[in-house]
Amino acid sequence: MNLEILFVLLALVGMVGALIWDRMRPGMVLLSVSVLFLCVGIISPKEMLEGFSNKGMITVGLLFLVSEGIRQSGALGQLIKKLLPQKETTVFKAQLRMLPPIAFISAFLNNTPVVVIFAPIIKRWAEAVKLPATKFLIPLSYMTVLGGLCTLIGTSTNLVVHGMILDAGYEGFSMFELGKVGVVITLVGMVYLFIVSSKLLPSTSSNESDDESSENETSNLHRVEAVLGPRFPGINKTLGEFNFTRHYGAIVKEVVRGGIRYTQNLDKVRLYEGDTLILWADDTFIPTWGESSVFLMLANGKDVQEKVSEKKRWLALGLLIFMIVGATIGELPLFKEMFPELQLDMFFFACITTVIMAWTRIFPPKKYTKYISWDILITIACAFAIAKAMENSGMADMVATVIIGMTDQLGPFALLAVIYFITNLITELITNNAAAALSFPIALSVATQLGVDPKPFFVVVCIAASAAFSTPIGYQTHLIVQGVGGYKFTDFVKVGLPLNLIVFLISVFLIPYIWEF
Repeated sequence: MNLEILFVLLALVGMVGALIWDRMRPGMVLLSVSVLFLCVGIISPKEMLEGFSNKGMITVGLLFLVSEGIRQSGALGQLIKKLLPQKETTVFKAQLRMLPPIAFISAFLNNTPVVVIFAPIIKRWAEAVKLPATKFLIPLSYMTVLGGLCTLIGTSTNLVVHGMILDAGYEGFSMFELGKVGVVITLVGMVYLFIVSSKLLPSTSSNESDDESSENETSNLHRVEAVLGPRFPGINKTLGEFNFTRHYGAIVKEVVRGGIRYTQNLDKVRLYEGDTLILWADDTFIPTWGESSVFLMLANGKDVQEKVSEKKRWLALGLLIFMIVGATIGELPLFKEMFPELQLDMFFFACITTVIMAWTRIFPPKKYTKYISWDILITIACAFAIAKAMENSGMADMVATVIIGMTDQLGPFALLAVIYFITNLITELITNNAAAALSFPIALSVATQLGVDPKPFFVVVCIAASAAFSTPIGYQTHLIVQGVGGYKFTDFVKVGLPLNLIVFLISVFLIPYIWEF
């Protein structure tokens, strides 16, 4: 092991530690490590900046705006209300109507707005039909993740790996290529949730309060649930240090975290991303802060009145269909021959769709920057630089040699399993895009040293980096439903760990038969 490999290894260990410590946003952590590699000459300025001009990264940014356009059109809210049965029903029958459409929608839209819109509606509906909302909210989050495995645009991780594949000189994924294994995983995962939801998920929520009548009904204050996002300015501060009432004009009544309700000595409670605050607020709170990025979700138990015209709603859906169909047929050989000077891929059609949505004001064009998660984009861009550092230093080759040596007698199937396990473990601890960045160069080196087609290893990295079900920190949508549903950490472990194992087994045994070595 030379000094460069040792330096990169120590830097990556420090990076993982910083991400777990969570005192700084992932984008800044990865940027710091990238600058460190730049300063010691492991990567050049050009290599550090390549990720910022990567087509996959920019496509992710455009898809944030497309998802926001669909969200603001009101189409998703109308859809879920029509799907939910309005009469007495069972958990199984309700899930049978809900989960397949949720998986389909999340295959084409960013997971977070889907969960943000659906979670409070599902919670209100469950209360109305006298079913526990806790039987539906974790399945909601899990199905958005599973649905995202089915298409190139289903999750940012797929686009990140796709971009790395192109940079490595290989042919990337087509629009529905990952669906060959993703659809199977989604269907099996859905059946699993049908079976275990009634048995393993709790029947009560820690958010259920017995003292609702204590609220001052003579005033204009009412109960609001606010899930804190990463941009909330009071993160890692106590309520005593951060005056919530002065900043937002609402009174904090409770803090809910990991299924535990904090109601006493609130000034000493430290705030973290994903915490749910139970507030007393007036009718202006949600209209004022509903579009703010400091809260992942706001809900007051009432339906938000949609103010978007039917014409604009149908236009938004039409543009989404145009983007998906266009990117799909643009990959066909016939269209490549007809338009040799144009690359009719997802980036091309996402650009067109975003611009049309802006000019038709499906989302407010003057506020477009606030709808993009810049931290995710910086994380993705820096992930390319870190992957290049692993490659330049020889660390990726060294790790690949060690892995091959450990599984030499077991063949490529065992190597797939090891790559999956490493990627999945990292993604449960840190962000999924960083996990893909760390695993991709190792997967490529393993395939190169074995002299086999690397495509199966690329697919495994995509699946393993997204399939995070065992902890609420594995995915942002898990944090949202944990706050809304009042789940404990162990609820995710009980339901998510077997699902992780199911996805692992399907991936390792099915992928080599679809994409041969």
